[in-house]
Amino acid sequence: MRAIVAKRVDKGVADTEEIRQLAEAAGYEVVAELTQSRTADPALQLGEGKADELAALAAREDADTVIFDNRLGPYQMYNLGQKLPEDTELMDRFTLILEIFGQRAQTRKAQLQVELAELRYELPRAEAKTSLAKRDEHPGFMGLGEYDESREQDIKDQISRIRDELARIEQTEQDRRERRHEAGFDLVALAGYTNAGKSTLLRRLAADLDVDANEDLHPDLDATAESEDRLFTTLGTTTRRADIDDRDVLLTDTVGFISDLPHWLVESFKSTLDSVYRADLVLLVVDVSEPVEEIREKLVTSHDTLYERNEAPIVTVLNKIDTVDVDELAEKREALSALAPNPVAVSGMEGLNVEELRERIVDELPDWEHERLVLPMTEDTMSLVSWIHDNANVEDVSYGDEDVVVDFEARPAIVEQARSRAGDLTTPVQ
Repeated sequence: MRAIVAKRVDKGVADTEEIRQLAEAAGYEVVAELTQSRTADPALQLGEGKADELAALAAREDADTVIFDNRLGPYQMYNLGQKLPEDTELMDRFTLILEIFGQRAQTRKAQLQVELAELRYELPRAEAKTSLAKRDEHPGFMGLGEYDESREQDIKDQISRIRDELARIEQTEQDRRERRHEAGFDLVALAGYTNAGKSTLLRRLAADLDVDANEDLHPDLDATAESEDRLFTTLGTTTRRADIDDRDVLLTDTVGFISDLPHWLVESFKSTLDSVYRADLVLLVVDVSEPVEEIREKLVTSHDTLYERNEAPIVTVLNKIDTVDVDELAEKREALSALAPNPVAVSGMEGLNVEELRERIVDELPDWEHERLVLPMTEDTMSLVSWIHDNANVEDVSYGDEDVVVDFEARPAIVEQARSRAGDLTTPVQ
């Protein structure tokens, strides 16, 4: 599909790199672009003359679609659509993002979140149809569609239904997270902007054993994460067991952040971020090859998003160090020190400094407690010793004639469970 990208900025030069990447991620071939520096026109977003120029460009390039990097209001969408060639589709940045999300949604949760975002996007447009219809303008062109008096209420009813179903899914996922904690797993989440290399880093850190080896404990999670140089490769969450000594760590890759998302779109996908908010540690991954001002802006936005509900420590990971030289890396470390005071610099693609990152993960995770249990020799004692081996780091086991002494380290919750189960060992073996 042939597409033209358009962007208006209040002043300066419009940067179209990201909207081009988004268009290509959705499968479009960008054949031309048009930009303008001026205040927004309420009716057309662009100025009248520039809008006419866009229409002529679309005809000349035989474009299937015109994609605006700006958010288009319902009336702007309608007015611009009147100017474009009849078969040329018009969409804005957020329609495009929803299209990409729709293409990538594989799980029921992801599909529901896409549907919710689409409905939230459509609601003000349905209200605009009502307004135009009352003025007897009957909009039916370029996405506004025919007026239907009941559509607004239908949208509101569907939004309510989807929110209820998402709440049920989230409760199920929260129950699973609690069971994983109880089983001794530390939960580490990868966060950051899309295309920062989170999925590549996940594959580098992951052990050979997929979490799906235990279908009862992890039926909701994908076993692998794709690693591709494109936006939105990961829409849902992908979790694998991490290859880290002495700690049982589950590492989750989540949907990437993207700049300038409206509140309604962020809200639609907020439940996906619960894997981040409820983690024991967050690895905030940034692409160190980007300009330092862009990295700084993304770090600020990421911290704003994470600090809203996140209570876990955050470690900034400067990824893709194979693409910058030593001096540039040092300069960026210094420039970003206020936002990332002690980052770990790695290359997920090349495997550089990944061992240092593993050590940092262990250092930042909640401290384990040391425990020494003296267990009476009963019919259930060996079962408990086996459970401790499975869920803790056992340092020593001593077997006597009447008791078993186990020295181990584990998460506080595991220590508490071990103590409780030890207290139930009351019937000695005869």
